[in-house]
Amino acid sequence: MPNPVVRFEIGAKDAKKAQKFYADLFGWHVDANNPMNYGVVDTHAKGGINGGITAIQKGMPALIIYVEVDDLSAYLKKAEKLGGKTLMPPTVIPNMVTFALFADPQGTTIGMIKSDHPSAEAKPKAAAPARKAAASSRTTKAAASSRTTKAAASSRTTKAAKR
Repeated sequence: MPNPVVRFEIGAKDAKKAQKFYADLFGWHVDANNPMNYGVVDTHAKGGINGGITAIQKGMPALIIYVEVDDLSAYLKKAEKLGGKTLMPPTVIPNMVTFALFADPQGTTIGMIKSDHPSAEAKPKAAAPARKAAASSRTTKAAASSRTTKAAASSRTTKAAKR
């Protein structure tokens, strides 16, 4: 299977200013209307790739490319055998993406996106330590569960009131 570059991510000290700069410069549509203020970039390019613009994390590089692969764990093992280092194991951001990060032998960070994920084109927020990503995932699931429970209770109350 070929492994194309499917996404880019620009890290900036001031994400909002960077999002405006690239939108104005290249005519990209940048949508940061989400809880993470992650700028999802649509370049409107045929044959090109889309990406994201986010606030840079301490120690993170300013640019990451993401390569689409079919097995994140297998490619992380292969990267390690070739002298690389896993920075973030396979991480799921619910309803968005499954991804992992590694450093090549020179220290360059490269991202990988799982190809069979429902949204392989969606990009995760800026890489954070795996513990933070996992905690965020648990919080998101708990909030969604809470909303579902409240909606169900509200629905039962409304139905009972109509009787």
